[in-house]
Amino acid sequence: MKWFKRIALSLLGLYILICTLVYFFQEHLIFFPEKLPQDYKFQFNEPFIEKSIIVDKGIILNGLLFRTPNSKGCVFYLHGNGGSIRNWGEKVQPYLDLDYDVFLLDYRGYGKSNGTISNENTLYKDIQVAYDSIVHIYPEDKITVLGYSLGTGLAANLVSKNHPKQLILLAPYYSFSQMAKEHFPFLPKALIRYHFPTWEYLKQIKAPVTVFHGDIDEVINCSNSTELLKPYLKQEDHLYVLRNQQHDGITDNISYLGFLQQLLP
Repeated sequence: MKWFKRIALSLLGLYILICTLVYFFQEHLIFFPEKLPQDYKFQFNEPFIEKSIIVDKGIILNGLLFRTPNSKGCVFYLHGNGGSIRNWGEKVQPYLDLDYDVFLLDYRGYGKSNGTISNENTLYKDIQVAYDSIVHIYPEDKITVLGYSLGTGLAANLVSKNHPKQLILLAPYYSFSQMAKEHFPFLPKALIRYHFPTWEYLKQIKAPVTVFHGDIDEVINCSNSTELLKPYLKQEDHLYVLRNQQHDGITDNISYLGFLQQLLP
């Protein structure tokens, strides 16, 4: 029985170690930023201006505002958990082609933005400050908020507190807590410090909401939209399942591009 006790204690110790690492190093499991030097020069085919947004003492976020000659409005784009606006900037062309400007924001620690993400509420506050800077340029009823993957929960939170023209969600999740439960069922719920409850924010949103999700999404299962989030959509909202579409590449999906022409006339 001594050997059994030793094994049990060893497993318990390993479990406690894993839980401790998950709690204190959670950011490394969620956020995968590409960091860029401050003197990095962005190169895109379309005209853009670089914006520096002060969100806190010593914290400056970097953003790009792509401009079109005959702008009808602006798409406020909140990107996923990997990369930076260097590579996400390659996804703005469909919106520019429809004569909409696009603003891309790098979160703390992404690209040329300094600081680090340490909690959920600070991330929300940063995005609100960035949004306020764009509202100074465009009437709010000319702004479309768009979130992709990680950015969907952030976008839903933003729209729940503001009044843009509409919200577009690409590959959204019900909540990070739910995703953690699916992928790591052995972890206590209390360990999860980032919740991003998209469903809760949808209940508070009055603006039109349109959801797109690939039916073979290998990162965020399509059921997050078709089963978990659907009950929180308003009668006038829309949910589209894109056939044979994985997590990445929605921006290039032909069906998505067709619907986009209706959303951004």
